[in-house]
Amino acid sequence: MAIEITDPADERVRDYFALTDVALRTKVEPERGLYLAESEKVIRRALAAGHRPRSFLMAQRWLTDLADLVEQAESGGVPVYVAAAGVIESMTGFHLHRGALASMHRPSLVAPELLLQKALLHSALEGKASRVVILEDIVDHTNVGAVFRSAAALGVDAVLITPRCADPLYRRAVRVSMGTVFQVPWTRIDVWPGGLQVLRDNGFTVAAFALTDEATSLDDLAADQPQRLAVIFGTEGDGLSRRAVEGADLVVKIPMAGGVDSLNMAAASAVAMWALRPLATFPVTGGFG
Repeated sequence: MAIEITDPADERVRDYFALTDVALRTKVEPERGLYLAESEKVIRRALAAGHRPRSFLMAQRWLTDLADLVEQAESGGVPVYVAAAGVIESMTGFHLHRGALASMHRPSLVAPELLLQKALLHSALEGKASRVVILEDIVDHTNVGAVFRSAAALGVDAVLITPRCADPLYRRAVRVSMGTVFQVPWTRIDVWPGGLQVLRDNGFTVAAFALTDEATSLDDLAADQPQRLAVIFGTEGDGLSRRAVEGADLVVKIPMAGGVDSLNMAAASAVAMWALRPLATFPVTGGFG
């Protein structure tokens, strides 16, 4: 039986308070061991990945459209809260029009060593080269989500993020990724850039994408790719740190025309992942979206 909420300050739904306060949420959610999934598609992908819900919040009309999720939740003792649109907006800080929200238990992160071992096993079973993406201090959640979507689409085995990188499980990052953040294995590198050594220990060549005089062309790297390759992408404005560039095995840049020296971080990473994709061909399943 769905539980009706009439007071936006009801403590039973405190997981959903002030969702638009980025500074608050990025501190509160990891501390409470939760993250928020927004929209039916994202929630279903989270559940399919084995993530466990804490509760659901939705408007009355969605009880019918999401009847199977509601039934599954109630049979498992997970509360399903319903509220009027105005109550939800007062509670969360925005108008919910994507169906539902779910408060999910945040999965524990694994050590980079274990993640890489699993990535190598996966690529071996698939009979393909292994690709890992590293995000250095990407603070824009939209860019983080976009990178994960590209990583999922282009066969990347794992993503590593530095200590100061934005949370891939923040609501906006999850939404922009279309839930693909749940299917691409990822974890944090605790020590940076010293943590790059774990990649070399597992046979990876580390390529830093940066605009330097000695940088090789992406075309040249794509023509002669190592079997195990990890690529590092930096922030939108400043790019990679000097220490990250110095810690890499090689530096790479994307050839440009028209007097343009660089692309948006998300766009550049997508171009690089496509050029360095571990499979020769991909089945055509869709287009832009």
